[in-house]
Amino acid sequence: MDAVHIYYGLDDVPADLGPTVLTIGNFDGVHRGHQQVLAKLNEAARRRNAAAVALTFDPHPALIHRPESAPELLTGLGEKLARLQSSGVDASLVLHYNAELAGHTAEDFVRRYFVDALNPVAVVIGHDVRFGRQNEGDFTTMVQLGETFGFEVIGVDDFPVEDPTGEEPAQRCSSTAIRHALEQGDVASAARMLGRQHAVVGEVVHGEARGRELGFPTANLSQDAEGMVPADGVYAGWVTDNHHHRWPAAISVGSNPTFDGLIRVVEAHVLDRPDEQVEDFDLYGQRLRVEFVGRLRGMVAYEGAEKLIEQMHKDVQDAREVLNASRSSAATALRAE
Repeated sequence: MDAVHIYYGLDDVPADLGPTVLTIGNFDGVHRGHQQVLAKLNEAARRRNAAAVALTFDPHPALIHRPESAPELLTGLGEKLARLQSSGVDASLVLHYNAELAGHTAEDFVRRYFVDALNPVAVVIGHDVRFGRQNEGDFTTMVQLGETFGFEVIGVDDFPVEDPTGEEPAQRCSSTAIRHALEQGDVASAARMLGRQHAVVGEVVHGEARGRELGFPTANLSQDAEGMVPADGVYAGWVTDNHHHRWPAAISVGSNPTFDGLIRVVEAHVLDRPDEQVEDFDLYGQRLRVEFVGRLRGMVAYEGAEKLIEQMHKDVQDAREVLNASRSSAATALRAE
């Protein structure tokens, strides 16, 4: 295939797609464990002269089965598909997840969505895969169905992420583990499992302008921003605008307790913003990408604006130090390669 394709449902799949090698999953975050599966998928497809296809779902199945306790998603559908594309797959198939799809037995699901629609010669999956009605199908089921329908099943082991201090055992890379890290504000651990900094993406909207009044103007993300918001606190990170301009930033997550705020917001103060006299530096209405590199501190209510301003000056300095250290570490890693 000459280009990466996205199919939204079986009707979009061309009749002349040819043989495929498939993988299936929610791929929330497209983390390093997912990346290992996708690399194996691409390798298997090349060896078989077949198209590498990733099958995923929208919405996340948990939103259908247990909406009251569904996990917050690490990425929106757009970013997930972009990362699947950048992984080297030939196509992604997005299936609309609903009660009808969930009602298929494991065998019916594989027959309809694999065999009849995509003509697989091989299926690449993790050993913890579950599929079909009430998750009745597992890895062994898939092997048996492969024997029935004539495709090979290739298993991929878990991806362990080492603790950089060596004090803790290696951790299995999973979307659940990444969510737990973000709930604790541990964006550094999340980044090790993701293979990149975690990001939240949303439109810049007008806030209460308190940051500007205090001398620290911020870009406030809308409440419908995509990506799991980490624990309340102040972070060092990066922001990228519509035009791919990227700046270092001090990022605040929380409800502004000093001013008795009620709504939890993500707001970023650009550190190296253009001169204040440059009128075209306007992020309002733009879709901003906010990446979290390191947590500086928790969210605290200060006694008055003066103490808050003093702390914000310190936050800016701390953010610079964290980002400079991050850049130095990245440069060292590149030289080592």
